[in-house]
Amino acid sequence: MSIGNSPEDDQPSAVDPAEDERPATDEHKPSVGHVLQQARTAAGLTVEQVSASTRVRVPIVQAIEEDDFSRCGGDVYARGHIRTLARSVGIDPEPLVGQYDAEHGGRPSPTPAAPLFEAERIRPERRRPNWTAAMVAAIVAVIGFVGFTMFNGADDGESKRIAEGPAPEKTTSEPSTKKPADPKPDPSDSAIAAAPADKVTVKLSAVEDKSWISAKSPSGEPIFDGLLLKGESKTFQHDEQIDFILGNAGVIDIFVNGKQVDEDFKPGQVERPSYTKGDPEAG
Repeated sequence: MSIGNSPEDDQPSAVDPAEDERPATDEHKPSVGHVLQQARTAAGLTVEQVSASTRVRVPIVQAIEEDDFSRCGGDVYARGHIRTLARSVGIDPEPLVGQYDAEHGGRPSPTPAAPLFEAERIRPERRRPNWTAAMVAAIVAVIGFVGFTMFNGADDGESKRIAEGPAPEKTTSEPSTKKPADPKPDPSDSAIAAAPADKVTVKLSAVEDKSWISAKSPSGEPIFDGLLLKGESKTFQHDEQIDFILGNAGVIDIFVNGKQVDEDFKPGQVERPSYTKGDPEAG
């Protein structure tokens, strides 16, 4: 019986899988824009739907998802957009803001709020008055009046009365015995003074400069969207809660349910406070 190599001797020895394992490394962390895009896709939302719910324009949403923050109007507004988009797709915004700060040199200093009004607001185009149609209507009215007076066969006296108009009626003036009506209170002041316990009442006053304000109900229904000029005040009321976006928030005095609230907001910053009928909390 000859002794030779068995078939098993010709096969290479198996390599222990444990010896070939290498520790996994996370060299490429997903970018901020990629995370937002993936979260939006997972939530089943389109860019247009996100833009409509956040009032951030479609080109800016697309640029952020491509990690292009140059269209945001500065670092302050980029951080605000990141927070808004993250909340709209259901993810925590703070890690993304921290990652943005780390990649762009840390938390930026406040910048003027003017670019925000152009970046976030979607302003309808103003319609110009149709002067041509108004002029045509006026000419037709004049021609009709002239033709009526020429061919109606009215005598001179009747024409004179038409031209001069009816004589004023004589009236006798009598001293009024009625008392003057009491002046009505300013709607904003009366709303704050009433401050019903079963509603939330918020008064905003622009004391130092103008500010852009957006107010929504908890369901996202718009309540107000526009500018509050310096010296102006506006009062909002809802059954449960009011969510605000305040541009140039530091110039606004805030009164909630009849009491002034000190939020320590800074001029030039964008803030998103929410108030309920239980605010401000007792104590």
